[in-house]
Amino acid sequence: MNSEKSSFLKIRLSSIHPSTQLTFSIYVLINGKFTLYLRSGDKLTFEKLQLLDSKAQGDFFYVQVSEWVAYKTFIQEQINSSEIAPLEKAQILKASSMAIVEELFEHPDVNVALDSSRPIIENFVTFMQAEPEAMAHLIGLSGHDFYTYNHSLDVSIYALGLGKALGMNPKELEELGLGSLFHDIGKRNVSLDILCKKGPLSKDEWTIMQLHPQYGYVILNANPTITDAMKAACFEHHESFQGNGYPQQLQSHEIHPHARIVAITDTYDALTTQRSYNTPLMPLDALVMMKEKIHGRYDPDMLNAMYSVLFNQKKSNAS
Repeated sequence: MNSEKSSFLKIRLSSIHPSTQLTFSIYVLINGKFTLYLRSGDKLTFEKLQLLDSKAQGDFFYVQVSEWVAYKTFIQEQINSSEIAPLEKAQILKASSMAIVEELFEHPDVNVALDSSRPIIENFVTFMQAEPEAMAHLIGLSGHDFYTYNHSLDVSIYALGLGKALGMNPKELEELGLGSLFHDIGKRNVSLDILCKKGPLSKDEWTIMQLHPQYGYVILNANPTITDAMKAACFEHHESFQGNGYPQQLQSHEIHPHARIVAITDTYDALTTQRSYNTPLMPLDALVMMKEKIHGRYDPDMLNAMYSVLFNQKKSNAS
């Protein structure tokens, strides 16, 4: 089973637009065995989707590793298609990225995950440039449950939205997107008992948790393709604009701009998603709290710019 499982990669059902001809075969996992569901050349019709839902397969399919390139090319063709609406493209891009991020974060070789993540961010940046309302759609699709994969991808999407609002160019956005995607990579070295604890951490547990930026910096520093800005997004995202953050107690403009962005989007996502010990805030309420109650932690100009990102989200949801 382990050998067979290593030959497949997980994808999400919602990354495939109905009635699109497949260029790869799709498998489902039933009773621990991978079973062919659709062959290359078939179409995933609405009827098949309903049948699959009735069998409680959920949102997951599997593709053979040997056909992974074909799957990624298929996703790119959907994103570039003139026959698919922008909102549906956003759903496809988010769903396909979510499955890939999950695979990457579970990969034992961190460098493979880091190197393989670049196309994800490149796709987001390209989509943002091609579709005027792309970011609004993506932000409107952000989840309301807190999981490591969801959180990392959503923080990256919010960061891209804020970076774009601040006037960053595509190259800067790609660097920001990668840094924010892996801002919590150091948590790989923190005990699951601490990471998954329901309720507040003890003083000793909190001391350990606060080491994750240092752990992350060491991990990223071992990869020669990771830039200083990406390292800073990880190492400095818990610094405070007023100088009482960690681990270096940097203040104001001593903090790298990418880390200042991630500080905002990380907090925003945490405040607006459901965890076992808190009730999520509405988007505007979260920003009001950040601006009025904990504003000293953030770059005030960037925090103000986050309002324009939220405005676009509201516009998208209303459309």
